Amino acid sequence: MILGVIPARWGSTRFPGKPLCQIAGKPMIRWVWERARLCRHLERLVVATDDRRIRQACDQFGAETMMTSPDHPSGTDRVAEVAMKFPGADIVVNIQGDEPLLDPAVVDAVIGKLKETPDLDMTTPAAPAGKDIAAQPDIVKVVTDREGRALYFSRAPIPYRRDSSAEAAPEFPFYRRHIGLYAYRRDFLLRLVTAGPCLLESVEKLEQLRALFVGGRVGVVDVDWTGMAVDRPEDVRLVEKELRLSGLA
Repeated sequence: MILGVIPARWGSTRFPGKPLCQIAGKPMIRWVWERARLCRHLERLVVATDDRRIRQACDQFGAETMMTSPDHPSGTDRVAEVAMKFPGADIVVNIQGDEPLLDPAVVDAVIGKLKETPDLDMTTPAAPAGKDIAAQPDIVKVVTDREGRALYFSRAPIPYRRDSSAEAAPEFPFYRRHIGLYAYRRDFLLRLVTAGPCLLESVEKLEQLRALFVGGRVGVVDVDWTGMAVDRPEDVRLVEKELRLSGLA
């Protein structure tokens, strides 16, 4: 079984109660759930929350929900708690709960790559990025080997362009922007949360570095979509505009 999990916690530092913020007449968590429901590969979809207000809202539009611990340090730990209750799930997908413009095709591409490549432990997407994007520490970059497996994730502009005249080959984008969506083999996900944070993860504040640190084989799927997450209240207006432009609202 392929299980999709949308972690949705109440206590965001920058935006408390974010999953229930109204976007074009619907709570944000409903937008994410409706988009995720369009994924062809997902066989079950669960909203994992720590707050009964979020669960009640999800009940109203028919989403399956599961109450999880309020003490989880990350969304990955929340997803893993749900995964532990589904021993029949071969693949578990962590779908960010703050992406109301989620592209179902990207989710399917990440799942498809994991299904088709038995030697991978997890998969995640990335999109080509320009030099201006690469310089921003809030945007995570990734470099891969020739098989498309992640070598490193960083907030720094990697790879470092030592010679400013150097050009990337057309088939190999110089900078690649990592997108926070993950498909895991269930056993690897549970191993990951048991391992705890590593030094690289603590320095860069990037949880995906733990997967590399423990020897995980992480496949990177190239996509054109970069998403538009809601991190702060002022992001709501921007997302509503994009929803109208795309014909979704």
